Order: sequence, then structure tokens, then C-alpha cells
Amino acid sequence: MSTHILILCTHNSARSVLAEGMLNHWAKKLGRDVVAHSAGSAPSGRVNPLALEALAASGVSVEAPRSKSWDEFTQPGAAPLAAVITVCDSAAKETCPFFPGAPVQVHWGYPDPSDAEGGDDGKRRAFELTRQALGYRMLQLLALPIETMDAAALRAALQAIAKT
Repeated sequence: MSTHILILCTHNSARSVLAEGMLNHWAKKLGRDVVAHSAGSAPSGRVNPLALEALAASGVSVEAPRSKSWDEFTQPGAAPLAAVITVCDSAAKETCPFFPGAPVQVHWGYPDPSDAEGGDDGKRRAFELTRQALGYRMLQLLALPIETMDAAALRAALQAIAKT
């Protein structure tokens, strides 16, 4: 049975999409049965093209990402979540809805690469650096035996990753 991880950011257009892409990419490469999803509390309805560009340039599939509401993951029949990770400070401050199964919830904050200075080149650099940082944490997550960890151990391990 797949282990499902939900990554949240308010608009689900940049950081959460980068995280979803990187976790799914590394899980596939490592042969892990882990599936990443992303969503937002107030989805923009579009994925930032620079997020897709950064993923594609690193060899990550960009076919699946779409900006969607976290409400999709509260419905009957939604994938059972092992963890919910917020990647933007505004989403972390919001009250999350009830996700079935009471998944572990942690925060891994990143600045919004869309706000980077330096015009398009500065934004591209910021998106790539954010993709790399998220990719590193996703590799750390995949090094855990998440399928067999209880909630307390998983929460502690994910919080420790947040400090790296």
C-alpha cells in the first residue's frame, strides 16, 4: 500500500509543486512506494511556469502538476495521508482542515521564489535553489522507514529534517 504525503502551500503554484515533483521523482528513482500530492488553502488555479521550468530542466516530469484545493484530500475516498508538510509560512499559520487518518503535520518553511529580486534571471535562480533544497529534504524523507514508523517517530524525524 502506497504511503501518501501531502505538501501544502497557500496558492499551490510554486513551492508545493516543486516539492511534489521532487518527492515523486526521487521515490520512483529509489523504488519507494511513496506518492506525493500538493494542494493549497486558496489555490491560484495555475502552476507557476518557472516551477515547471525548474522541474523539467532537472529531468522531473511536469505532466501531473495542477493547482488544487486541500479540500480534495478531506473527502471520502481520498488517499490516506501519512504526513502533511507545509512549505510556506502563511499556510503553516492557517488552520488546516481535518484530514482523515490524522496524518502527522510538520512545517518546512521556504521563501517564495516568485518574490525573488533580479527580474526573470533572479526568479529562475530562486526557483532552482528552492527545487534543490526541497529535493534534498525529500531524499532525507525517503531515507526513513516511513511505512513502519508510528506517528510520534515520523513527526520527530520530519521535524529533525526541517532543521537541516
